[in-house]
Amino acid sequence: MDTDKRSDDLIIRLKNDGLTKTKFFRAILSGYLERDHLIVSFVDKVKDTQSIQSSSKASVVRRLEEKGEENKRKFGLEDDEIASIFDILEKVHPEL
Repeated sequence: MDTDKRSDDLIIRLKNDGLTKTKFFRAILSGYLERDHLIVSFVDKVKDTQSIQSSSKASVVRRLEEKGEENKRKFGLEDDEIASIFDILEKVHPEL
């Protein structure tokens, strides 16, 4: 944490919400990796307000993510099905 006060504030807020730091950070990490739209929106806002990523780079990333989602819908693929495809490929071609 950046200061003792903010660390204490976090612990108090988490306690009020019935969370531990571990559960909180795991939930945030899962949401980020699974592209939860609320967490992604928050991260985009942080990147924008703190000038972390150029607008052109952000546009490219956004278009790529949209294209990926479009392909998932187009081919009717869910995350577990995509994982299964990679498992099958690994069995058929273990050298990959």
